Amino acid sequence: MSVPRIGVTGATGGLGGRVARLLAQAGVPQRLLVRDLSRAPDIVGPAVTEVAAFDYTTAMQQLEALAGLDTLLLVSAPESADRMSLHAQVVEAAVAARVRQVVYTSFVGAGPDATFTLAREHGATEELICESGLAHTFARDNFYLDFLPALAGSDGVIRGPAGDGKVAAVARADVARCLAAVLTDPAAHQGRSYDLTGSQALTLAEAAEIITEVTGRPVRFHDETVEEAYASRADYDAPRWQQDAWVSTYTAIASGELALVTTAVQDLTGRAPLTLAQLLADA
Repeated sequence: MSVPRIGVTGATGGLGGRVARLLAQAGVPQRLLVRDLSRAPDIVGPAVTEVAAFDYTTAMQQLEALAGLDTLLLVSAPESADRMSLHAQVVEAAVAARVRQVVYTSFVGAGPDATFTLAREHGATEELICESGLAHTFARDNFYLDFLPALAGSDGVIRGPAGDGKVAAVARADVARCLAAVLTDPAAHQGRSYDLTGSQALTLAEAAEIITEVTGRPVRFHDETVEEAYASRADYDAPRWQQDAWVSTYTAIASGELALVTTAVQDLTGRAPLTLAQLLADA
């Protein structure tokens, strides 16, 4: 079986970079699509690796970078007020460049009714890809397990209106392994959507207990009201869309929308996903 030519966006980032290295180790030819060529990772492996300049805001550059690719890993653009328009432009460029399949990093529960506001953008991007006629695979990850310790402020308190809701957060390394598995044989995953979760759903109070036990840093959870959550973040002077995203991180957990535990990581990679305790211990 011939291996499709793979393009990897976000190859200088924490997720795309991991995927690129895994593909290289597996001998999969790929093209690294990076905004800054000087920051392209030095991939060591048996596969042929190309590097091309790729900026989410430059259509002509995108066409050149995508030329000849069969499959594109589209790591979602950084959070911004115009992320949807950036995604739309990349999808248009992929169609124009005759890319066959897009593997998109989405979010669990993506859709217009999602509590987490950014999950609504992911749902709209999925719809754009479907309407484009491109073959597609959606990797819908939960919040990153790696992100949970960072929720605690300098005082060791995780603040937000999450209540007793649970989140089945997944390690970024596990998401990367799933994406690499899909990209090794993209055709086998066409038309599929995978909800990528960890092996356990935790309340933020439980997560705080684990962080405290493993790291020795005292961490606790304080359940805010929604009004308190906006007030406690007001000093950051962030735009409203960003405040909404921050607060809805917690209200999405409270709603129960992020509690589902799936076997997708195990199914795709043959390995159980990392637990929070394992991730912290490894770090």
